[in-house]
Amino acid sequence: MSSAPSTITDEAPRAADPTPKPGTWAPLRPLMLRLHFYAGLFVAPFLLVAAVTGFLYAASFQAEKILYADEMTVSAVGDAKLPISEQVAAAREAHPEGAVAAVRPSPESDATTRVMLSGVEGVDPEYTLAVFVDPYTGKVEGALEQYGSSGALPVRTWISGLHRTLHLGETGRLYGEFAASWLWVIATAGLVLWFARRRAQRKVRGTQGRRRTLGLHGTVGVWAALGFLFLSVTGLTWSTYAGASIDELRTSLRQATPSVSAASGGDHSGHGASASAGDAEHGVGLDKVLAAARAEGLGDPVEIVPPADASSAYVVKQVQRSWPTKQDAVAVDPTTGEVTDTVRFADYPVLAKLTRWGIDLHTGVLFGLVNQLLLMALALSLVLMIVWGYLMWWRRGKGSAFGRPIPRGAWQKVPPQILVPGVALIAVLGYFMPLLGIPLAAFLVTDVVLGEIAHRRAHRAPAA
Repeated sequence: MSSAPSTITDEAPRAADPTPKPGTWAPLRPLMLRLHFYAGLFVAPFLLVAAVTGFLYAASFQAEKILYADEMTVSAVGDAKLPISEQVAAAREAHPEGAVAAVRPSPESDATTRVMLSGVEGVDPEYTLAVFVDPYTGKVEGALEQYGSSGALPVRTWISGLHRTLHLGETGRLYGEFAASWLWVIATAGLVLWFARRRAQRKVRGTQGRRRTLGLHGTVGVWAALGFLFLSVTGLTWSTYAGASIDELRTSLRQATPSVSAASGGDHSGHGASASAGDAEHGVGLDKVLAAARAEGLGDPVEIVPPADASSAYVVKQVQRSWPTKQDAVAVDPTTGEVTDTVRFADYPVLAKLTRWGIDLHTGVLFGLVNQLLLMALALSLVLMIVWGYLMWWRRGKGSAFGRPIPRGAWQKVPPQILVPGVALIAVLGYFMPLLGIPLAAFLVTDVVLGEIAHRRAHRAPAA
């Protein structure tokens, strides 16, 4: 389609187009039109689901603050906070089951302290039970299940699972990777086709309704294209197959995200202490451990992870992912209270920093409410693009059940110096991004076979 980043193409190549010169844009345009048409047609449902669930996730941060205000905030701000050890003791008295997995001291004057417990009966092993304690009085304000290092509570966790996996487990993750793998292709092709049509000053043939829809489709797509590309790239960083390839690439380039070592000697190979279990008051205790971290410049918000075993240290790490990012971490010897290892976010490799910022921007935490509103606008734009794309596809068929696709055979007009590298690129994509490369290769092979069959039938008809 001669349009901006989209899902369904809407413009057929003109039959009277002159034979293009090798190396020009003209040989590729019909092929991109056909690929754009079919890619948009079949990928759009996956993108629609990702857009709607992504919109809900962006709104879940504010919903979480409203729904769990009683647990997350104190009823009255006091004069001084209790030692962190006393706050943990109060949580353990109310919930003696399980083990202390981590502690997040109150980061703000009106916020409660979270004491995360693992191994609690009735709680999914992938989750912890977050006990909310008033830091001024030691009163337990409530307890909720929490997922992962993001601190997501039930409503955001459920919506996040819907967006990532449709609550279908690891198999469900493939839908998201498929959508992310193709979003940048469709967006880039639509953007290129749009500007190519603008430069050629071509007029879209068809009804006034189609022209108006294409105008809206193109205008919104042009403005949202950069956002679509960003969502695609960052979404792939934690996907199953493409994400693993990205991790391998970063590791080979020595750009992996470092983590503080809880073992003596300080090894930054990326293997930190386990937070699955631990004794919150092992050795010198939480108060001295927190004081040691403060002395190293670790300001709120922080998370304290107790030693995983007798030979491990405490790990204290900053958990602020909003701007400015705070991700420094230290390991503290439980017997002496001395810092044995330190990792500073400022010392992260460039790709590690970009990955951190990209993920946080994708999930809506880097710039807070502004970030979330921007994500919601992008999600809404993608929904509109899909609706307009299908509408143009329907109108193109003049009311028939199926719109007319771009004619086959466009690949035959592509010069070898462009076609051969293109095939090589598909092979590379198939290796690093299989949910893009494999369907793309299948599409091209099928298109070639069907085109050849149609060509032979056309030649047999006059003879008959």
